[in-house]
Amino acid sequence: FIATANQLEPIPLPLRDRMEIIEISGYTEDEKMEIARGFLIPKQREFHGLREDQIEFTDGAIIKLIREYTREAGVRGLEREIASLCRKVARKVAEQSEATDGSVQKFVIDEAAVLEYLGPERFTFGLVEEKDEVGVATGVAWTSAGGDILNIEVLPFKGKGQLQLTGQLGEVMKESAQAAVSYVRSRAADFGIDPAIFEETNIHIHIPEGSVPKDGPSAGITLTTALISALTGTPVRRDVAMTGEVTLRGKVLPIGGLKEKTLAAHRAGIRTFILPKENAKDISELPEKVRRELNLIPVSSMDEVLQIALSRMPTANNQVSGPHHQNNRGQPSPTPAGA
Repeated sequence: FIATANQLEPIPLPLRDRMEIIEISGYTEDEKMEIARGFLIPKQREFHGLREDQIEFTDGAIIKLIREYTREAGVRGLEREIASLCRKVARKVAEQSEATDGSVQKFVIDEAAVLEYLGPERFTFGLVEEKDEVGVATGVAWTSAGGDILNIEVLPFKGKGQLQLTGQLGEVMKESAQAAVSYVRSRAADFGIDPAIFEETNIHIHIPEGSVPKDGPSAGITLTTALISALTGTPVRRDVAMTGEVTLRGKVLPIGGLKEKTLAAHRAGIRTFILPKENAKDISELPEKVRRELNLIPVSSMDEVLQIALSRMPTANNQVSGPHHQNNRGQPSPTPAGA
């Protein structure tokens, strides 16, 4: 027998051991576009009694449906939305036909028409930051509906050396944050950070969208980059996204879900994507458009990550003796007196 499932975890282990698992990743946006054009739209147009000269979908409208009205790995939701648009157009065609003795204008479904017929968008997706900021690094996450970007924020402030984590983080991500702090403390002198900061400063790590649980081993280098940026006052490049776990020695470990993560970064406007060196073998499996338009850089250590992600490399010559805060313009404010 053949069965399908969205997640493997709920399947009992004895049953899973007796099955051959074939993992199929979700469709890319380009693939969904082709499926909509070649199959879903003709099917729903015919089902609703519409001719090809009565309704037309623009590429912008289909992309809007994919990004803002559905969030899925497949296309079932997309087909439902296309069907809803066809129903509304079929009603208008019938009304016009009665009023004009059979002559009907062509209805073009563009982005404005989607908004008019379906109402406000239901989903949003991550976009690249507007400017380089201190203490904010862009990570990527795998989700059951594909992938999305995560903006990881780090804020140091005067305190007693406590670490605070918010944003509904799972145990694995909490351990990654603790490992990031330990790594930075061990390399503080190399980055020009006064070791006393860790005794006099509280560190708050936050990942927005606190209502969404987040977990997984691929945020280590993003957490570490944001932490070093916050403690040294060095902005992180806004057009760089990254994925990979980090060890206490600063080595970058491989991750899964590279296809979904690179697609999310590409969609968000990212130009440079940092990935673990051990995942370089997976680059050939990525869509050609992603390989062509993303600068994919495999790395094996945190030093390589920082060279790419930060606007400048922190060194022992630029010693920082107190926590950096951000003002409204995203620039580090002066070190507080007595820090």
